Amino acid sequence: MYRLVDPRTNETFYVGKGTGNRVFEHARGEIEPHPEELLPPKLDTIHQIKAAGLDVVHVIHRHGLTDTEAFLVEASLIDAYPNLTNAVVGHGSGEYGLMTAKEVMIKYALPELPMNPPHRLVLINIRKLTDRESTEDIYRLVRYCWRINKARAERAEYVLAVLRGVVLGAYKATEWLPATRENFQSEISYADGSEAHRFGFKGEKAPADVWDLYVGQYGKRITQPELRHDQYPIRYWRC
Repeated sequence: MYRLVDPRTNETFYVGKGTGNRVFEHARGEIEPHPEELLPPKLDTIHQIKAAGLDVVHVIHRHGLTDTEAFLVEASLIDAYPNLTNAVVGHGSGEYGLMTAKEVMIKYALPELPMNPPHRLVLINIRKLTDRESTEDIYRLVRYCWRINKARAERAEYVLAVLRGVVLGAYKATEWLPATRENFQSEISYADGSEAHRFGFKGEKAPADVWDLYVGQYGKRITQPELRHDQYPIRYWRC
């Protein structure tokens, strides 16, 4: 397990795991991007450091770990360091990640989501949410913007907003659109077009009976393994 540190700021910008020379290849920027692992922000940071005549600092946190142990350490480190360039969150972070003691107590006191949801669903993990009582923030974060299979998303009847294994919102998407300035800036101030390769949706709150089924008064806890968010923010159900 290792961290890559920017010597200009002494801030950690990447957490990873690997064997052999992987950490040194990452630090030199020699590993090519992979769509589900390495995104341009990490490589851009490395290139900027090298352009400044400096070297990336690499810190080995643990070695000789099993895969299971490595996943747990990686997830803990990703939770601990903000502003990382990792393309995915740590293994299990969506379900067991960073929470206050109060959030843990609330989560496990909540009712469970129906075991076999009757609708076609897209479940989106809004891990950047800081105020779970803000309905405006929940809707804004769940609708914008995602690397998502647009065809599958359009087949879904409802979109569920999920935070740390709890459904906090249910919405009906009326249309999925590229995340461009033209499509979203009138409603989302930071929609500047830089993420136009992603998609967002326009929609509305789900009908009261659907909201009660999936959200209830305070949220409902996901217990089905196939609906839990592990490292990736999107889950599909029947679509």
